[in-house]
Amino acid sequence: MSKSVHIARRMVDIEPFHVMDLLARARALEATGRDIVHMEIGEPDFVTPAPIREAAKQALDAGKTHYTPATGLPALREAISDFYQTEYGVSVSPERIIVTPGASGALLLALGVLVNPGERVLMADPGYPCNRHFVRLLEAEAVGVPVGPGSDYQLTPVLLEQHWTTDTVAALLASPSNPVGTVVNADNLAGMYSVAARHGGRLIVDEIYHGLIYDGMANSALNVSEELFVINSFSKYFCMTGWRLGWLVAPVDYVREADKLAQNIFLAAPTISQHAALAAFAPESREILNEYRDDFRQRRDFLLPALRELGFDIPLTPTGAFYLYADCTRFTDDSYAFALDVLEKAGVAITPGRDFGANQPERHLRFAYTTSLARLKEGVERLAAYLH
Repeated sequence: MSKSVHIARRMVDIEPFHVMDLLARARALEATGRDIVHMEIGEPDFVTPAPIREAAKQALDAGKTHYTPATGLPALREAISDFYQTEYGVSVSPERIIVTPGASGALLLALGVLVNPGERVLMADPGYPCNRHFVRLLEAEAVGVPVGPGSDYQLTPVLLEQHWTTDTVAALLASPSNPVGTVVNADNLAGMYSVAARHGGRLIVDEIYHGLIYDGMANSALNVSEELFVINSFSKYFCMTGWRLGWLVAPVDYVREADKLAQNIFLAAPTISQHAALAAFAPESREILNEYRDDFRQRRDFLLPALRELGFDIPLTPTGAFYLYADCTRFTDDSYAFALDVLEKAGVAITPGRDFGANQPERHLRFAYTTSLARLKEGVERLAAYLH
């Protein structure tokens, strides 16, 4: 690199997705004719339902290609508000809903209006890597709290109380979580809200995998209080990853500041995507999406016992998302090297734990059941041959 290139110091702490190196190698192997079973990608393999795609075509044909308000199409904000009422029985004013470019845009708004340089944000470790990197981008400190099976790999009121300091301003939860797929139960959610409120802080709750819950029904954190931030997305349950669309529900006192920040960062979410998303709540779309969810459940119910039988330790049955977080110490003390070797020798791509934090990443692998049941069965057969 040229000595004249100036790179901000924060970039040392913002790591790439390590799985992308593995994915690049998988693509290179496929280019040579190898067949690879992909169990590393955190993206639904289902295509966006036809009614949503058709709505996008109609919007294009009607010339709806201009900017929307920074907070999003009023009709879409109304539709999301109605969704909370019908799905969770909670009243959320459309004025509190800000449509964003993906859930990442929503998280950036929430953190941007809450966090000053040097302040702390608590989050579970293991957890989604972008969360800590967004906090670092704002020159604040992401504090990973080690969690395990005893707390369903989630933060708890006790853990929040133990780790909250005078510099802590927020705690970030994910329910269901990535990489584990567990849900925060209602009592813990209410308890953590009480801890944060008592310390003058806020909860930010990532609900982007809501809709992909297989055992029972999760309540939105908005059932607990209007004074917390909720992030959601059209990417996972709604199968609109490439459309880059999400939303933030903010406490009323923060809406103006979040609107102002959105105007300056991204101006508005993609217009065509917003018009398409209006069709996501239609009964014909929901019917398709619920069939997709049933398919994910079948995949989980196959892959979980199959991996356990091979010798991977998965102590909990995930109730949501589409991941299994497996302890692989029966086979290796270096999950990254193991994942690379499995890719080369067995043709199965899986995600090593190092992407998800500092809590024993070398002991863990994430398996994504975002490919067909037939391909999952093929992947398990290859793993069995590799291991035994």
